[in-house]
Amino acid sequence: MPAPITEERSRRDREALLDAAEGLFYARGIRAVGMAEVRAASGLPLNRIYRFFTAKEDLVVAVLRRRDQRWRGSLADRVERVRDPRLRVLAVFDWLAEWCAEPGFRGCAWINAHGELGASSEAIRAEVRSHKQAFHDQIAQWVRATGLPVTEPVFLLAEGAIVTAGISGDPAPARHARAAVATLLGTE
Repeated sequence: MPAPITEERSRRDREALLDAAEGLFYARGIRAVGMAEVRAASGLPLNRIYRFFTAKEDLVVAVLRRRDQRWRGSLADRVERVRDPRLRVLAVFDWLAEWCAEPGFRGCAWINAHGELGASSEAIRAEVRSHKQAFHDQIAQWVRATGLPVTEPVFLLAEGAIVTAGISGDPAPARHARAAVATLLGTE
């Protein structure tokens, strides 16, 4: 008889599952990856996976939700180190340029998920909207501290830089967007 599964092991298994699914979904696309591949990459049996998530869609939502927390947390860690409000906003684009230059960068995971499943999954659409609103609110907070009414252009430049870098495979759009934001902020 196998040993009972502890809460700690359950947490580790869930994290291993999310790590495996996120890596596969981001690298190859959600529809292209079957649950058998997720099982193989995570090392967990399918029955254990389905105890965590009863459907692939639930797994995708959990992956996106966890990625949002880590992604926006990493961005905030970088940006919040900068004291000057205008330079803080520019630090968003410095962070984006570094992220877009990372090996394996495939653009925005939420845009990718929306492109694949947004038309057929309200849960995916809701998670993508939640992330985009949270990212917008994060940028709005930093922009408000400058006293300038440029939240929407800054947000759109950030989003456009991510999408364009994902398509082109080149982090230059983040640097170009930074230059445009510097003009908006009067820091050129």
